[in-house]
Amino acid sequence: MSGIILFDGECNFCNQSLQFIIKRDRNGYFKFASLQSEIGKSLLEQLGLTQDMNSFVLIKNNQCYQKSSAALHVCRNLNGAWKFLWLFCVIPTPIRDFIYNVIAINRYRWFGQRGSCMVPSVEDQKRFLD
Repeated sequence: MSGIILFDGECNFCNQSLQFIIKRDRNGYFKFASLQSEIGKSLLEQLGLTQDMNSFVLIKNNQCYQKSSAALHVCRNLNGAWKFLWLFCVIPTPIRDFIYNVIAINRYRWFGQRGSCMVPSVEDQKRFLD
């Protein structure tokens, strides 16, 4: 079983984060779909989530994680020392999500916005659901 990450394909920060995950997910555990894609919209609908969210979503073991919880669950599955970021789960979710929300709300202003979703490399293409 693999995890599915739904991400904002028009956000530069999100796309850089995705590249970061791909490089550190050597076992290919994660699959990806943009929130703007048909499959992304369909998965959001199945999860009962709105399409105008400021978060990326992780679907793992039939559970849905958002915001800082999603980020920490992703780190838990990465290769190397990144696994240890999982220890931040001891920080109460409202505090973690406050920091996450500040970044999410300002991500276009701070990191820019793309006109379209990223095009994955040929080798990474098999990991994208859309």
